[in-house]
Amino acid sequence: MNTWNSPKAKVQLRLSIQRLRTLQQKKEAQAKASRRDIATLLERGKVETARIKVEGLINEDIHVELLELLELYCELLTSRFTILEQNTREPDPAISEGVCSIIYAAPRTELKELHILRDLLMHKYGREFTSGVMENRNNCVTDRALRKLVVNQPPTELVDGYLREIARGYGIAWGSDTTDENNAEKTEDKPDEGGDQISEEKDQADEKGGSLPSPPVSKVEKEDDFDTLAKRFADLKKR
Repeated sequence: MNTWNSPKAKVQLRLSIQRLRTLQQKKEAQAKASRRDIATLLERGKVETARIKVEGLINEDIHVELLELLELYCELLTSRFTILEQNTREPDPAISEGVCSIIYAAPRTELKELHILRDLLMHKYGREFTSGVMENRNNCVTDRALRKLVVNQPPTELVDGYLREIARGYGIAWGSDTTDENNAEKTEDKPDEGGDQISEEKDQADEKGGSLPSPPVSKVEKEDDFDTLAKRFADLKKR
């Protein structure tokens, strides 16, 4: 275990932030490639294989959120390093959440820099404090960190939501989009029962020198699915 050393801790914080950002970018690129593969599977009708891949994608997205959270805590400790340097048996409340979360969650990452930082924090606050953190006594680790450490099979609703958004983002008719298209085709096939009546009413109105009011125009702002895909995924995971 590394003994506490303020200059070394400051360096490890900076290195951890850089490595966390790099790893997030790498995983985001991998997720983009995975979404493309899933879209191809949907296009070929291999829905069950696509579902399995989506489950892995969801868990990877949650892990990226964990990396983002740990980066935030490293930034917090960097900005409040003078508080971290204080010679106390337990961390100040201003940094306690960050210290506890890093000690608890760092082993779930593959970042050597973060592991070294964890060792420094464990040595600074001692074995008893560290044991309490790892057992999550007094709920010292926040729920938002704990939720990102649990690996479960994603619920069917979330998997379907991912599949719909991926299909929509790549212009593939699947799920509700397919249903909407079928309904639209059925509507187009139906005879226009009210068309003749409207024409007659219009002719009568023209004879009287007037005209029927125009139907209201709906203004719909069309968003690029690729720009909003990440936001939709985040909303889906909160449900």
